[in-house]
Amino acid sequence: MRNRVSTSLDTNGACGMFDQFTAVQIVAAFFAAFGSAFVRGLTGFGMAILIVPILALALSPVHAVLLTNFLSVFIGLSEIRRLLRNAEKTAWTIIALVAVTTPIGLYALSLTSPSIARVVIAFIALSAFVAILLPRRGVMDHHPATTGGVGILSGLMTGYAGMPGPPVVPYYVGRDIPRETAKASMLLIFTCASSVGLASGAAIGVLELNLALLAALLFPAVLLGNYLGDRLSGRIADRTWRICVGVVLGAAAVAALVKAIG
Repeated sequence: MRNRVSTSLDTNGACGMFDQFTAVQIVAAFFAAFGSAFVRGLTGFGMAILIVPILALALSPVHAVLLTNFLSVFIGLSEIRRLLRNAEKTAWTIIALVAVTTPIGLYALSLTSPSIARVVIAFIALSAFVAILLPRRGVMDHHPATTGGVGILSGLMTGYAGMPGPPVVPYYVGRDIPRETAKASMLLIFTCASSVGLASGAAIGVLELNLALLAALLFPAVLLGNYLGDRLSGRIADRTWRICVGVVLGAAAVAALVKAIG
């Protein structure tokens, strides 16, 4: 009996999805999927920031990013009506720019060595934590140039690291807008960004069907974690929620840096 499962398609077209994973790594992936989705439901972001560095320890950075994109699309589609209803209009401007710039980031990732990519991904997570510490701004304090810059950076980070969040989270959480508006705007952007990331991966020839199958296997853990996190989010005060956002970003940045350097 084999003690590893395959992540590549064999010559007969049968799919042995987990060859690169030990049983311990598979269990760790389930817990990472559940935990990162719980944080997503609670804060409106964080799934990619938390799960990509973990998956990148067992998969290549490109495959870790694409697998996370699949998970993000799956969970985003499960709540798309709420996201469309509550998102701010600026989300669509950012989404359009993400669609243009994501392929550039993904192409750059495909040219980068795994060790360098892991360090870059760790510093991207750190940048989000630093940005969230900046003073909060007013509801209307978002110049079109700022919105455009957020969209461009988010697209580049989506392609390179599967993390559209570092520019987007401070843009919404750092303004004095309703929590549900901030969460819906961020999650709509992340869902669309992940869709663009998958399309870009297919276009440059690095997207594999077995990643979708692995994402489907992990999706129940994502669905449960997101549901429980969203339930808790509705029961805590706004200040507590914003503190949770900062704590999650800080913890993710530290963990990613430790893993990249170690």
